[in-house]
Amino acid sequence: MTGREAGAAAGPTAGGSSGPEYRIEDLAHHSGATVRTIRAYQDRGLLPRPERRGRSNVYGDSHLARLRQIADLLDRGYTLASIKELLDAWDTGRGLGGVLGLVAEVQGPWTDEEAARITRAELDARFGGTPDEDAVREAVELGVLERIPGRDTEEYLVPSPQELAVAVELHAAGVPLSAITGHLRELREQVEHIAVRFLEFTTEHVFSRYLEHRPPTDSDAAEAATMVRRLRPLAQQTVDAELARAMQILATRHLQIHLSPDPLPAQENEPRPVQIPADTIRAVQALVGPEGVAAFMTAAAEREVNKRTLDSLAANACNSPTLQ
Repeated sequence: MTGREAGAAAGPTAGGSSGPEYRIEDLAHHSGATVRTIRAYQDRGLLPRPERRGRSNVYGDSHLARLRQIADLLDRGYTLASIKELLDAWDTGRGLGGVLGLVAEVQGPWTDEEAARITRAELDARFGGTPDEDAVREAVELGVLERIPGRDTEEYLVPSPQELAVAVELHAAGVPLSAITGHLRELREQVEHIAVRFLEFTTEHVFSRYLEHRPPTDSDAAEAATMVRRLRPLAQQTVDAELARAMQILATRHLQIHLSPDPLPAQENEPRPVQIPADTIRAVQALVGPEGVAAFMTAAAEREVNKRTLDSLAANACNSPTLQ
């Protein structure tokens, strides 16, 4: 019997139960893994050793199922070290159902918005009818558009039709496409910072109790998945409410400044906001972390003010008649 014939033959598996048997080449063929990968998994303890039959190693369905589990977890973004922890939990009877349910809940869509499709001709028409290759390239880079391969006509997936609609309206109002993509890059960085803070906050106060064990127990993971479903809309609702509040305050103030016949004298004694370049903020974040940006900027401003004050005092002292 050849190796491939053995793959379809019935007989005892490595676990001792009745079922198909595989040589390593056949196991690689059925699982999609390479022979080298299978051996590496065995060396790392991710895959049980095969049963020895004379001079041959024999694998069973349990090995094939384990390889498919590993492939699924890799697709979900797990590292091999994390997968080993999960599989060890599975082998000790703690189960993977709750953990995989939690992973599916977290990796699921965080919005009710449905993706749409748009052809290149439709896209050009929505932005004034003039093709702009640079703008399309930037939109693909930002994930606003995703190319759909294998189509007769150039077609794109639009993950967020609302986001594209905003860009269309801004462009129709006279905003250049390069300015729109630049603003989106800056906005995305700030929103990602908000998301990180929300995750840190909820992890500390809500999810830490579910993550005491590594990996979490089946019941803890299932409870955490339920909590994710409950808390998922809260981040967006909070941001929406705070953005509405800020826009009402700042837009009103902005309008007053621009409509006032002589705005500067009336506000001479009031502090005015200073626009700090985004590159400067990013550099400071890299140096002191997101939480230290405000304190760093304040300290830097105070140091500059003190330096200029001392310079001014020194200059006045040098020009004083008593020193001449």
